[in-house]
Amino acid sequence: MADSKTTGLEVVMTDKAAKPIGPYSQAIKAGGFVFVAGEKGIDPRTGQIVPGGIAAETRQTLENIRVILEAAGSSLDLAVATTVYLTDINEFSAMNAVYAEYFRRNPPGRTTVQVSAIPAGGHVEITVTALAPG
Repeated sequence: MADSKTTGLEVVMTDKAAKPIGPYSQAIKAGGFVFVAGEKGIDPRTGQIVPGGIAAETRQTLENIRVILEAAGSSLDLAVATTVYLTDINEFSAMNAVYAEYFRRNPPGRTTVQVSAIPAGGHVEITVTALAPG
């Protein structure tokens, strides 16, 4: 099995974000970027989706992403692209209001789509690609 020294890939994991619910890494650093896996509104302390609806889930999702990016030496300010998956596109405005709080300066390119289901019973899932300085 190849290691990070030969592949240039670095696995990023932090206990400050929810643990993956499957065989994947929270993020991978490669080629000057950080690729954050689809994060959900899972509370890292309980392992459960936070209560309170789409705004609370979106906030927890973005907090999970924020700490993963920080563990990778990056930040939300260095995000270049996001994909947002919603189980109900009618919740777009509520999600978007919270999303805007986290991406105030130079927001990344974004795609938002409705999906039929999200693992763990979530209602929002977000992936992020960010620059990885250094």
